Amino acid sequence: MSQYSEVVTKQKPSTRPKGAPGSAASREQLHSTPGFYRRAWRKFSKDKLAMIALIISGAMLIFSFGAPIVSQLTGHSYQGTNLRTVLLPVGTKDYWLGTDSVGRDILTRLAYGGRISMTVAVLATFYALAVGATIGAVAGYYGGIIDSILMRLVDVIISIPGITLLLLVSVWWKPGPFGLAVVIASLSWTGVSRLVRGEVLSLRRRDFVDAARVIGASDSQIIFRHIFPNVLPIVIVWTSLALPGLILTEATLSYLGFGVQIPVPSWGNMLDEAKEFYTRSWTYVFLPGFAIYIAALAFNLLGNGLRDALDPRLND
Repeated sequence: MSQYSEVVTKQKPSTRPKGAPGSAASREQLHSTPGFYRRAWRKFSKDKLAMIALIISGAMLIFSFGAPIVSQLTGHSYQGTNLRTVLLPVGTKDYWLGTDSVGRDILTRLAYGGRISMTVAVLATFYALAVGATIGAVAGYYGGIIDSILMRLVDVIISIPGITLLLLVSVWWKPGPFGLAVVIASLSWTGVSRLVRGEVLSLRRRDFVDAARVIGASDSQIIFRHIFPNVLPIVIVWTSLALPGLILTEATLSYLGFGVQIPVPSWGNMLDEAKEFYTRSWTYVFLPGFAIYIAALAFNLLGNGLRDALDPRLND
């Protein structure tokens, strides 16, 4: 009896090799493996150009949305005029970046103009993303006649000359920043809808979608809880690349006089005001144009860096 109990209680040494599936070492190694977004951040942080673009983009956003703080620092409002300080040069006391044609502080107006331009571009981006991603996800998931109808709608919107239609709408209706964002977004959602549709078409037959359908998940739950998180990297890249284009669109409309209306400043209408005085003050023209250029360039480079970091085919 004692010999039997000794045999039973004696533990057999483990013969599972170290690192085999299910072993403690393999579980620890799996747990320590960085996830997709952590690997993407590591790759992104190694891209010096993208990191510089991230810093500049962040600084532009802080400068623009911190316009009231800039106004307090300069001691001027964006609409306060002084005809005794007209077209002062850069570096003038109390007017660090000079003044415009009616004596308003250019630095303060750049901050408030940036806030309007960024607000319009960001709102237009998210409006376009909400519409385009939803339509693309529905078209890709259901396919068939729904896909055909929605994609033909996309083809119709793409065939419309965007700037021409925006100018026509602006003639009938002088929109504010929020209205202008809606108008711009109404023609900007087609690109993301096609991207999302293509990804959803490749994901809807995956095993995890079938498993969600088997346990009783509704179509909306499958689309937004299971499929859309896998489309998120593409959406992030599209957002970062669309933002500079929408900044330029807002600046173009405001420059032509069909966007944000004076006295509310935006970089576009500041440039429009300054064009008549370039012979008297070149910095008056240069500064809003340079702000538009730097913002568009920084967001473009940031988008390129995000695209390289979030593309699984390019990850090490």
